[in-house]
Amino acid sequence: MGFYDLSVASAKGEEISMKDYEGKVVLVVNTATGCGFTPHYKDIEEMYEKYHDRGFEVIDVPCNQFAGQTPGTDEEIHEFCTLKYNTRFPQMKKADVNGENAIPLFKYLKEQKGFEGFGEGETARFMSDMLAKIDKDYENNPEIKWNFTKFVVDRKGNVVARFEPTAAMESVALCIENYL
Repeated sequence: MGFYDLSVASAKGEEISMKDYEGKVVLVVNTATGCGFTPHYKDIEEMYEKYHDRGFEVIDVPCNQFAGQTPGTDEEIHEFCTLKYNTRFPQMKKADVNGENAIPLFKYLKEQKGFEGFGEGETARFMSDMLAKIDKDYENNPEIKWNFTKFVVDRKGNVVARFEPTAAMESVALCIENYL
């Protein structure tokens, strides 16, 4: 099974096939409306506006699994994002990205690109310390660690990069540019 064999539910409950994204560079991200990383929406929207005409797409999957930071309905989440960040990329139905109810898309992405660390800096140390209290073995499993974990899929459906929320958004943009 590959990326193009999967699908995800839109915010309206319609199944969206990843085959619809064939030949495009795709950023798949689990998002939250009440997180310290929520301002990433601004950067993601800027990338979407800058690269969309060159074949770039965003698959935004809101998730409430991390400290309950996405408590609203799909409509409320969409309203928040469009009003606060003027997002134009489509949002999918709120879903789990970890555990037995994780959607197949995120199961697949985690199989392709596991966790490689939070990098350097104060935020990375904070995330490592926080997660060590939740899961002492967090470094050794591919699970999504927090909101705004990003995966880049190239034009052939290969998962080519995983960025933790602590990664600089400039690094994400450079990666996307390299595959456009």
